[in-house]
Amino acid sequence: MKRLRARDVTDFLLHDTSNRSRRSVQLPATVLRSFLNFLFQKGRITTNLAAAVPSVPDRRLAELPHYLEAREVEKVLRSCDRRRKIGKRDYAIFLLLARLGLRAGEVTQLTLDDIDWRAGELLVRGKGAREDRLPLLQDVGQALVDYLQKARPACSSRRVFIQCKAPFEGFAGPQCVSNLVRMALPCHYNVPARPLHR
Repeated sequence: MKRLRARDVTDFLLHDTSNRSRRSVQLPATVLRSFLNFLFQKGRITTNLAAAVPSVPDRRLAELPHYLEAREVEKVLRSCDRRRKIGKRDYAIFLLLARLGLRAGEVTQLTLDDIDWRAGELLVRGKGAREDRLPLLQDVGQALVDYLQKARPACSSRRVFIQCKAPFEGFAGPQCVSNLVRMALPCHYNVPARPLHR
């Protein structure tokens, strides 16, 4: 039980619910969150993995965006040339969107102080002053380290992600992240940027 990881949780839910309707997915997700909270409170797991349970999109409104399928996400991730500094940055951003389900605005606002390397957690500031602590998955952590050590411009900003051209400062807003996703999508999709949630 103590070997349970956030990736195991998301993989289980995505596999178990891939062919179900939204309503039939919501209940198992809610039950799984409650169970993981219980395990954490009882000390059976060392990290509260409830935050790793993917949220279920509400598709009742036609204008809500569709989500990329797993193969599309992998295409976007492969589009990053990680030999280049900008590729390292974009790869880390896309992993945060895909693996942790962060919104563009949450990625934009992420600061160096929000990363707790010792605890393996990420502090995410959402809408309405909401704060969540999410487990820092291994591949996400490695991508962040690669970017921070080898590609992030030296600057006074505490934002994690910095523009690649001077002036070296954080992104102006969430649209910058959305544009990165849009540019990474194969041109035949011809659609607005969509969240990378898996």
